[in-house]
Amino acid sequence: MTREDEKTIACRCEDISVQEIKDAIHEGYADLQSLKRYAKFGLGPCQGKTCILLAAQILARETGRTLDQIMTPTTRPPLDPVPIGFFVKGKEADDEK
Repeated sequence: MTREDEKTIACRCEDISVQEIKDAIHEGYADLQSLKRYAKFGLGPCQGKTCILLAAQILARETGRTLDQIMTPTTRPPLDPVPIGFFVKGKEADDEK
């Protein structure tokens, strides 16, 4: 048995357990991108920095593939959180020109 059990939290931001990820895999979500969209891990403040690798490891183990065979999900900018005020200030600066 692995170090985690069914109640182990895989995604702390979204409170997704290892068992929820396994259940989604057994429902047919067998690639990391669709698994992420269905199970909703990696969508919190850390944007998957702490849970994507764990989910990929679970996916590889449950499907009998290697990590090299598991494609990583598409990362969409911004990679780091940006305060909404940044965008407002940017527009105001453009209007003043």
